[in-house]
Amino acid sequence: MIARLGRSLRARLALFASVAMALLCLTTSSALLWMIYNTTVDIHTQDAAGTTLTVAHLVKESELPLLGNLDVRGVQVVDPQGRVVSATTDLAGVPRLTTTAPPPDTTNRVVHTCDLAYLSGGCHIVAIHRVYLPDGDWLVYAFRPRPPWYATPGTIAFLVLSSAALVVLTWYGVSHVVAKTLAPVNRITGKLAEITAGGGGMRVPVPENADEIRALAETANATLAQLEDSMEQQRRFASDASHDLRSPITAMRTEVEEALLAPGESDWQEVGGKLLTSLDRLQNIVTDLLTLAKLDAGAPARLGPVDLSELVTAEVARPRTKDVRISVQPGVVVTGDRLRLARLLTNLLDNAERHAERTVAVIVRRDGEAVLEVLDDGAGIAPEHREVVFRRFTRLDASRSRDAGGTGLGLPIAREIARTHGGTLRIEDSHAGARFVLRMPVREE
Repeated sequence: MIARLGRSLRARLALFASVAMALLCLTTSSALLWMIYNTTVDIHTQDAAGTTLTVAHLVKESELPLLGNLDVRGVQVVDPQGRVVSATTDLAGVPRLTTTAPPPDTTNRVVHTCDLAYLSGGCHIVAIHRVYLPDGDWLVYAFRPRPPWYATPGTIAFLVLSSAALVVLTWYGVSHVVAKTLAPVNRITGKLAEITAGGGGMRVPVPENADEIRALAETANATLAQLEDSMEQQRRFASDASHDLRSPITAMRTEVEEALLAPGESDWQEVGGKLLTSLDRLQNIVTDLLTLAKLDAGAPARLGPVDLSELVTAEVARPRTKDVRISVQPGVVVTGDRLRLARLLTNLLDNAERHAERTVAVIVRRDGEAVLEVLDDGAGIAPEHREVVFRRFTRLDASRSRDAGGTGLGLPIAREIARTHGGTLRIEDSHAGARFVLRMPVREE
């Protein structure tokens, strides 16, 4: 299919170029033929006019008998009475061919006439010269055949053959150039077809030359690399999500099966409590997955002014298992969705609370932009893992794994919320523990 499309494109381009060349050759040949025709007509006209001048000199010198000795053809001399008194050998004995004469008081005239009796070859150029003598006006006629529109057979043959050769060369040249140009494109397209069919690596060949096609291949490879990373992330996400969903379901099944083995001896209230715990974790995972799906789908947010200082003050007022200390600068207002920003802050506080030893600190300040910091005094996160923790269902060491109570989706949700608000969420250096820093544009009143 790809090769057939390439051949079709090559044929169309070659045909278009050939037709264009044919039209160019036709236009050029027509102009050239017109120039050659006019030049040939001028030459014949000048020859005829020159011949009349030569014969007119003989008439004035009364040397008409010498006309037969001249190397000329197609001449008649007419006396004042209209009689042909002399002619070249080719017109000997032929009556006067035309009565056309120069206008009064004019010596020369050139006319084009056709179908003259006794003359073959179609139309002729007739040059007429008036000779003034005492006995009256004599007329000298010189007849020359007018050339055809194609000037000479050799000319038309040369133009036809050269035009045909140019059209053939254009077809071959364009077809060859297009085929050579499309070769890397065909290879790229073929590789993309293999990738689509599920075969081969997710990269296309990059040609050494052809800058535009090379740029296309490099862009395609960058896109494929990003797609490959996304696919790998989706595979890991699906694997981890299935594992996380399976864990509470397995736990609930185990509790129920153990209770059913000895229904009379089981403490069903205790079994119900354990089931509720697993259900809570399962519900939290599903809720976080739905939240991520909405964020990934670009669900619209309800934007408005949000005072980060008030938001932090209201959130930390809720009971926590760790001591939460705040330091807020009043009047730090951003444009955002209050519910989503509250979810971001809650996720950061929940994460810090799970991994803090005793204290969690929250800071709100304005430093050219709105800055929200959440710090804990726990074990901290190594620099090489500071981006890893924002991946969905990421596992680190036991001290900061989701086994401590999280779903593994809180931090990815928080970063996605920051991104949808035009902000950033990163882990920055701190003396102890982990320091999460949110930066957002300040709302201009």
